[in-house]
Amino acid sequence: MAERCGTVAIVGRPNVGKSTLLNRLLGQKLAITSHKAQTTRHAILGVKSRGDGQILYVDTPGLHQRGGNALNRLLNRTARAALADVDLIVLVVEALRFTDEDALALEAAGAAGPPVLLAVNKVDRVKDKTALLPDLERLAARHAFAEIVPLSARTGEQVQLLEDRVLARLPEGERVYPQDQLTDRSERFFAAELLREQLTRRYAQELPYAVSVEIERFEDQGGRYLIHALIWVERETQKAIVIGRGGEALKATASEARRQMQQMFGCPVHLEVWVKVKASWSSDEAALVSLGYGD
Repeated sequence: MAERCGTVAIVGRPNVGKSTLLNRLLGQKLAITSHKAQTTRHAILGVKSRGDGQILYVDTPGLHQRGGNALNRLLNRTARAALADVDLIVLVVEALRFTDEDALALEAAGAAGPPVLLAVNKVDRVKDKTALLPDLERLAARHAFAEIVPLSARTGEQVQLLEDRVLARLPEGERVYPQDQLTDRSERFFAAELLREQLTRRYAQELPYAVSVEIERFEDQGGRYLIHALIWVERETQKAIVIGRGGEALKATASEARRQMQQMFGCPVHLEVWVKVKASWSSDEAALVSLGYGD
């Protein structure tokens, strides 16, 4: 049997479970997650190699309506750009919930051209399972989906079925990446993402969107990584929140980020972190580009 290989964009509104789904499909953590919307700020490639082919998943920022600053516009552009030149789109929605932002994501997916497979996520949270079938019927009436797969990215329920259906719809072709390659992103990129994940989880209420991370130094010291990171905020008051009384908040954040880095990279990590203020960076597109957004 000929192998199949192709690119699959995972799209949807913010906080619908796209990154959790990507991590579940890959069998390990690649995309950072939190309960806060717009945690994903970059299109991230995840490579799933199987005996019968290779799937190139692209996780994307959530398509959203709220906010009109430069960061929001850039995230929407990044998500829409990821739909170009893919073989298949997986649109993720939440069971029993379809919002205006879901409609926006469906419109973008439908206009892109490739077949759209609908993944109805979070079915494990539905107590009355009899409500699922009418919900699936309503969703089916919205678009001529290639397939509809109810699943739970959190528990893994029916995720293997989704992957099988995805691969079956990809074109025949040779693998693009080596068997053991998981992504095209660098460890430096993931160091920044893992630190930002901890910031997002710890300060979701105090710093809704005004935090970013830049890696100033990433050095392999022969079995140990030396990493210097800058945390960018927009105001001095936000800097004080991140650092905390006596520096304890920053110390705890950096300690957990370092633990996550060591787990991902498989080696000891020495992490040093500083907090700096760059006024209104989230509203300045040039500043966003300098921080790595839009790539």
